[in-house]
Amino acid sequence: MELIADYGVFAGAMIAAGLLGGLLAGLLGVGGGIVIVPVLYFVLGAMDVDADLRMKIAVATSLTTIIFTSLASARSHHQKGAVDFGLIKSWGVPIFIGVVAGTLFASIAPGKVLTGVFAVVALLVSINMVLRAGKPAIADDFPHPAVKAVAGLFVGAISAMMGIGGGTISVPLLTAFNHDIRKAVGTASALGFVIAIPGSIGYVIAGLGVPELPTGSIGYLNLIALVALVPLTMLVAPWGARLAHRISRVTLSYTFAAFLALTALRMGWDVIQSI
Repeated sequence: MELIADYGVFAGAMIAAGLLGGLLAGLLGVGGGIVIVPVLYFVLGAMDVDADLRMKIAVATSLTTIIFTSLASARSHHQKGAVDFGLIKSWGVPIFIGVVAGTLFASIAPGKVLTGVFAVVALLVSINMVLRAGKPAIADDFPHPAVKAVAGLFVGAISAMMGIGGGTISVPLLTAFNHDIRKAVGTASALGFVIAIPGSIGYVIAGLGVPELPTGSIGYLNLIALVALVPLTMLVAPWGARLAHRISRVTLSYTFAAFLALTALRMGWDVIQSI
């Protein structure tokens, strides 16, 4: 009975994460991972999954859901002309290289390091969203192609370590350099493919043969969570994309920043306790 109850809680958490993650994926171009990763992390912790494994499982599973979420949200943004294919072409290679580097690092790093990266970056992004909400761009564009390439490497590497689609980092970066907010969101949705596909493959390979993984895992990817999450995220992501063109971005920024800050502080506390 206890096992059934555990999986009942797991299923309920996955439904909530899928709905909220899909909505935010379309709304903010964040791939849903910024919601899915902490939910998976805490649920796996409640199910007594080893602390060094739970973050890697959460990240790997989140990245794989983003492959499907990106398809749904990017299609909706493309229909509204909000995907910048020129930016995707120029940023694709640096982001891909960053993803490979981030995945390689994550495969050998302790789980608490990845949890710490998630907590710190999420907190910084939340602060940025509050401070820069409604503020003008800091420059008309990236000052040099090299700066743009380094930014792409950073987006790819951090996204791979956090299990996110890139929008959480790329959207604030792009808007700071005078890219239209809705095009930044739409383009971030499409960039999720560039991040999620190599990242997912890397985590599957890195986790092969690792002991004590939960039932239904291939490498660090958990198929049970994936099957629960994907249909919901794909269903809800287009709704979020449509909402992105209707509601106040400032209001949205403050709300999402509050969620990120609370999540970051909670995960950061876990890291402190494990030291």
